[in-house]
Amino acid sequence: MVLQIFLVATTTGYETCESDRKMEEQCRLHNYKTVKPLLDYFRQVRNEIEQSETKEKLISELNSDLMEKYHEIVRIHETFIKEAALLNEYKNKVIKGENDLQLCQNKVDKSESEINSLKEQLTDKSTNLENCQVQLKSVNSKLIEKDENIKRFSENIKNKTEHQKALELELKKSKSIIIKHEKDIQLCRSENNKLNRTSENIREEQKKIQLKLKECETKLDQSHLDKLTPTTCIPFGNNPGVHQLNVSGIGLFKVLCDSQLAGPGWIVIQQRVGGNENFNRDWATYRRGFGSFEGDFFLGLEKIHRITSLQRFELYIHLVDLHGSTYNARYDDFKISDEDNGYALSLGKFDGAFIANGMRYYKNMKFTTFDHDNDKNDDGNCAAWFKSGWWYNACSPCHLNAPYASYLRWLDTDKIFLLKEVKMLIRPREEMKK
Repeated sequence: MVLQIFLVATTTGYETCESDRKMEEQCRLHNYKTVKPLLDYFRQVRNEIEQSETKEKLISELNSDLMEKYHEIVRIHETFIKEAALLNEYKNKVIKGENDLQLCQNKVDKSESEINSLKEQLTDKSTNLENCQVQLKSVNSKLIEKDENIKRFSENIKNKTEHQKALELELKKSKSIIIKHEKDIQLCRSENNKLNRTSENIREEQKKIQLKLKECETKLDQSHLDKLTPTTCIPFGNNPGVHQLNVSGIGLFKVLCDSQLAGPGWIVIQQRVGGNENFNRDWATYRRGFGSFEGDFFLGLEKIHRITSLQRFELYIHLVDLHGSTYNARYDDFKISDEDNGYALSLGKFDGAFIANGMRYYKNMKFTTFDHDNDKNDDGNCAAWFKSGWWYNACSPCHLNAPYASYLRWLDTDKIFLLKEVKMLIRPREEMKK
């Protein structure tokens, strides 16, 4: 465009100068002034064009280099991707190898633990084997000893066999003697019959004498039996202490008889005089009885049941408080049922000296121990709570088997007696009336 403008301007200038030659000089001056800036500009543009061509060549060369480098970068990228894929594959293989190594390590650890366990078992078995060897030696020695005992027993058996044969011979001799005596007895009977036939009066007298003898023998045997095997302390009278009774269902057993607190004939069934006995016992122990007659004791539920089932008994309770004051309570029909009915308590009418009927809470109640819960308490076992067996109702605070200090007490109408000594005694009521 600049070049076209320059040509147009030049052509116009020449035509003007040709038409007006007179003003040639002026045209020349005018043309020079007009064209010079354009020429300068043209030169400048030409230089810039040359520079731009040079730059374009440079740019094209740079573009070609850039393309080559781009292609090279693409090739490197593709190579990098391939190598990255290979690297990931190697990583996966390494991770798999590590996992396999970890599994192998776990197997090795497990194997080591199993080996250690086997070693321990082997050690234990070795110890057991040694113990078995020791026991085997002991058994062998015992077997040798038993063999010797068997030999001795065999010799004893032989001796006893020989002795038995001698006894059999003696028995035969005795039988022959008995047969001879029986014959003699038969002869005597025949002679006696003859005598009886000849004398009826003598025979009647003999019958009377025999009847009297039998009556005397019966009376003597009964009195002797009563003295030897009494069922209560009545026969011992004012002779207190430990005596032996013979009660049906139990047989012979010892009791403590008392004749000082309330007269003769009392059996002590429970005693608390020092706190040297633990009354927190199970059902079987209370059934059997425990303690010592010299200190605290409980006679036993089964013995008390068997004794009181023979006849009517009265109960006498002797109490001593912490200040030394004494009190007593009586019940006129004391007994306890059998074990199937829980050794339930019966008392009868109350009679007390300066004390209220503290046992009324337990009338008709079954016996309770920490392993036999028969009470009416909904919150737990009273025997476990108070650490003693008793005929609990609902854990009322008047139980004579309780621990010493604050629990051994008697409940009155308006106060509680704290006790240091308790005795429960029974005696036949019907016999005392007689």
